[in-house]
Amino acid sequence: MAKNITLREAWSGEADCLHCPLRTSVLFAGLEEEDFESIHDPIDQFAIAPGTTLYHTGDSGDYLFTVRSGTLKLVQYLPDGGQRIVRLARVTDVIGLEILVGNHYEHDAIAIHRTEVCRYPAQVVRILGRKNPKLYRELMTRWQRALSEADAWLTELSTGSARRRVARLLLRLARDQTNGECELLSREDMGAILGITTETASRTVAEYKRRRLLVEADPNLFLLDIPSLRRISES
Repeated sequence: MAKNITLREAWSGEADCLHCPLRTSVLFAGLEEEDFESIHDPIDQFAIAPGTTLYHTGDSGDYLFTVRSGTLKLVQYLPDGGQRIVRLARVTDVIGLEILVGNHYEHDAIAIHRTEVCRYPAQVVRILGRKNPKLYRELMTRWQRALSEADAWLTELSTGSARRRVARLLLRLARDQTNGECELLSREDMGAILGITTETASRTVAEYKRRRLLVEADPNLFLLDIPSLRRISES
């Protein structure tokens, strides 16, 4: 069930936002209190189950989303019906930014794990962005981050052998963890990210497990041999 939180509550740290891990990095972090005087539209905070689609390609968009926890895949579909995952959205990422300059979402956004998001009206961002330089700069930063991530996926994850691509993906999944842990994606999703077959992704992951470059610490939570995987990714 959605938890309705006003923008003022979210900004001032009331309700559950007080302990939000995004407290200093959300889109509205740089705003002043007077920016909220005439804003009454709510932020909705809710969780979605794995496999749930948050929005579809071509949907008319009225909302942006910040990821509080979990992971979503942004999917585009090929003419032959196949799919390609063009980006993963994780904690602090903002998705749906394209509706600020257009009318429709450009991807399917699908939860990979149990994912919690905050949803806020695009119109609020448009109004605040026009009159607040800090929010405008933050919007540009978010857009640049998404572009840089897309560039990295093209250069790192779509070139080289399957072994290199899988190693690079594992390193990216673990890059925000200080202990070198990561949750593995399904082999189908790995194939859709890397442009390889599901079978090739499965064989490569099995090889890395045999070589103990991936060691299962908990169900689907793996410790990575970062130095060895980095050598493979750069070879």
